[in-house]
Amino acid sequence: MAKNKTAETDSSVIDFINAVDSEAKRNDAFELVKTMKQITGFEPKMWGPSIIGFGTYHYKYASGHEGDAPLAAFSPRKAATTVYFYLPEEKREELLSKLGKHKVSKACIYINKLADIDIEVLKKIILLSIEYTHNLYPSK
Repeated sequence: MAKNKTAETDSSVIDFINAVDSEAKRNDAFELVKTMKQITGFEPKMWGPSIIGFGTYHYKYASGHEGDAPLAAFSPRKAATTVYFYLPEEKREELLSKLGKHKVSKACIYINKLADIDIEVLKKIILLSIEYTHNLYPSK
């Protein structure tokens, strides 16, 4: 079975953030680290070369594919800061409609700057995402 490309590493989160070109994105990244650490209670860890994750869970799909992933995560990418999430369908639109200026895909929220969104709504999304993930993939 293929190994997951995105795995936890020993790379420095602070060094990674300090290497981000944009000062505004760096500041937003440090703010998100503080917020996600407070919500999750976990220290930030690098996952692959560019994802900052908090906590971990083990998943196993019906196909047999399994692995570990962060409970909460984001990446300060050049185009937008990407926040990874996993919400039940019935809560998804309700919360995203209150978030503010963003783009979204199936499991990612793309934010140009934190000032464009309601950080309290983002906190709710992160909390609910963690709860939903724990329900889908309970620890043994």
